[in-house]
Amino acid sequence: MNVRRATTSLLALAGAVFFSAAAPAAEPVGVVASIKPIHSLVAGVMQGVAEPTLLVKGAASPHAFNLRPSDARALAGADLVFWVGEDLETFLAKPIESLGGKSHAVALMDAPGITLLPTREGGAWEPHDHDDHGHGHGHAHAHEGHGDHGHGHAHGMNDAHVWLDVSNAQAMVAAIARELSEHDAANASRYQANAKSLTERLTALDAELGSLLAPVKDRPFVVFHDAYHYLEDRYGLNAVGAITVSPEQRPSAQRLSEIRSRITALDAACVFSEPQFEPTLVTTVVEGTGAGKGVLDPLGAGLPDGPDLYFQLMRDMAASLVSCLKAG
Repeated sequence: MNVRRATTSLLALAGAVFFSAAAPAAEPVGVVASIKPIHSLVAGVMQGVAEPTLLVKGAASPHAFNLRPSDARALAGADLVFWVGEDLETFLAKPIESLGGKSHAVALMDAPGITLLPTREGGAWEPHDHDDHGHGHGHAHAHEGHGDHGHGHAHGMNDAHVWLDVSNAQAMVAAIARELSEHDAANASRYQANAKSLTERLTALDAELGSLLAPVKDRPFVVFHDAYHYLEDRYGLNAVGAITVSPEQRPSAQRLSEIRSRITALDAACVFSEPQFEPTLVTTVVEGTGAGKGVLDPLGAGLPDGPDLYFQLMRDMAASLVSCLKAG
């Protein structure tokens, strides 16, 4: 009798193990991210669960990007698509619309808690008022939820380069974790724990950048295109103009002459190019002005993809600013 009971128990256990092994594991949520900084934040929240797919790879720019067939397949198979919004990644607007209800697209520019700054007109701006801006003074344009704001770079009311404010990165991390948890409840606790860790790292990064940039915040400089409003506002930096209003279009001779005059009039210490665009324009603009040259990379073109890219991107930009502005 005891032998029979033991045999029955062993058979039941073997059956349970067999069916457990045969049961298919839950498929990880399929996630696509548009640009490298957004991909980095998404990858940080997903760490230990799965890896998101990146669309705009390497040194490519979202301002002039065309989807490849492999990108279209990744979008078609995605459960979630994270992007800034249609006025930055214009190439994604129609493909996302065509997906219908097959996947959920999250425009992080519309995330609760995001600070929005207005798009600046023209290529020359007045120096910042450091009593109203800068690290630790907060922002006047916090955006809660999906309001009726216009967005975008050179297209709408607000600048789309929102990730260059670390507090915005924290708001995006919260939104990413919330969306992932809703679509993949089995891993919600991991997403929330990763988001908490990321938020703490971002707080430390914010303090680090504020300390590093404080000694050069009053030095005037010119950028290639107006991508740095959020970085300037966060740390009280003194950008006074951009070579081109739209990075897709080569500036006119009149524009270059205007910027060169501004560099001279304001004694600008540096003019910064970007890896994605023509560096010879910067050489042309600084000729005869005495200004130095540097490189700012708001997308992390030369950095390896992954959870640490965002942190390295921000540190590299701060280091480039300090190096050129101190020397100038």
